Amino acid sequence: MRIVGGVFKGRSLIELKGKDIRPTSDMARESLFNIIKNKIVGAKFLDLCSGTGAVGIEALSRGAKTVVFNDLSRDSLLISKKNLEKVDKEKISSPKNVFFINRDARTYLTETQEKFDIVFIDAPYSSGISDGILPIISKVLNEDGIVVFEDEKVVEYSGENLIVYDERKYGRAVFTFFKGVK
Repeated sequence: MRIVGGVFKGRSLIELKGKDIRPTSDMARESLFNIIKNKIVGAKFLDLCSGTGAVGIEALSRGAKTVVFNDLSRDSLLISKKNLEKVDKEKISSPKNVFFINRDARTYLTETQEKFDIVFIDAPYSSGISDGILPIISKVLNEDGIVVFEDEKVVEYSGENLIVYDERKYGRAVFTFFKGVK
């Protein structure tokens, strides 16, 4: 696993071991960031269920202004921190623009006052997190913000506050793209 673009391009990442760990592949991450490239520079980015931190670090590498890594697992957050330290040898990021939060995704979304330009969700595929979380996410989106939900299938949602505007499949990973409805 490595960073595929931006200032950290080519730097390798530490991987978590275990049968429940399924980081977004390099190929899928590269495709994702090619799709959202016009929104990433200067963005406030939320990596919800951040795992190894690869997606959030990729966002920093490609010009995101602020990245929040949120995961329920302390081990995942520790790996995310180690990965950021490993790739950011020049100290491009700083404590003012990178945050590590150890909370359940729903709790974090309910309690935060932050607003984001991009929210990326990659929960364990069997977690069922998509049930009920999308309405909560809409409250943390900036105007013109987007949500990218990675799962093994297209995430269905028929709420009033978000609409699907794109779907992409990369191997087992399926990205469903949402935007807010005004």
